[in-house]
Amino acid sequence: MLSNRTMNFLKGSLATIFVIMNTVIACTPLFLAGLIRLPLSGAARSRLDRSMDLVIEYWVSCNRRLFDLLRITNVEVTWDGGEGLSKKRWYIVISNHQSWADILILQTRLCGHIPPIKFFTKQQLIWIPFLGVAMWLLGFPYVRRMSKRQIAENPKLAEIDRQSTLSACAGFRNHPTTVLNFLEGTRFTPEKHARQDARFRSLLNPKIGGLVYTLAALEDRLHYFVDVTIEYPDGIPTFWEFMKGECHNVQMLVHCRDIPATLAASHEFEDIRVALVPWIEDLWQEKDARLRVGNDISETSQAVL
Repeated sequence: MLSNRTMNFLKGSLATIFVIMNTVIACTPLFLAGLIRLPLSGAARSRLDRSMDLVIEYWVSCNRRLFDLLRITNVEVTWDGGEGLSKKRWYIVISNHQSWADILILQTRLCGHIPPIKFFTKQQLIWIPFLGVAMWLLGFPYVRRMSKRQIAENPKLAEIDRQSTLSACAGFRNHPTTVLNFLEGTRFTPEKHARQDARFRSLLNPKIGGLVYTLAALEDRLHYFVDVTIEYPDGIPTFWEFMKGECHNVQMLVHCRDIPATLAASHEFEDIRVALVPWIEDLWQEKDARLRVGNDISETSQAVL
């Protein structure tokens, strides 16, 4: 009889191979559509963009079925105000970030409730075979993630990310889209937490620059903020540990929040930033307190998905 360690290795290998094959299969029609799109503009280009987004739904739904079949993990989702969600509206998803598994969890558990998720991506990831070009074709904003010192030395660098974000969001206006923003900018680790002298116990300090630009570009389209808190009761897994099925439980609170009136009334970048800072600070305090109480995030009805 095979040991648990061997079984987990086989499970992880099978899941990883499937995700790679699923990515290659999904990229084939996507790349063809990208070539067809080159000479198009206006309404014809927008219709093709919407069709290309269906590739994300296919990719995510196939991954979810596999994860459920292999019992990769048990995700316990708590919904607070999700009745009004629709695939025909625009959303911003705000989430804490602890593992690369966060992205798969968010995609597979929110799939079907809101439009396909797109997120800010480090520029270096464009070189990932198939996936990097696929995200570029789908309009994922590629950013440089520069330090304050780099920007201070060359202020023009900040303008590059700003224009990249605004350009991507201009495309998002053409059809319902969900933009995921990890406000911490990177995965939480104790080392990063100590290095930045974070104001929160279980979170890194939020960075709102990308969110300001997204709000400015989509202000009249947005329906809700979808505020997600992900918690790993048994410890934060690496991506490989997650794929092997060694992350047995995940808790996920999805809180749908109205756009604050102060934000809805703001239109210029600086006005949005001023209105956003205290709102995000309060939200982060609330999220941090929720993470401190461990598994006790079940004040509303739960559904195991």
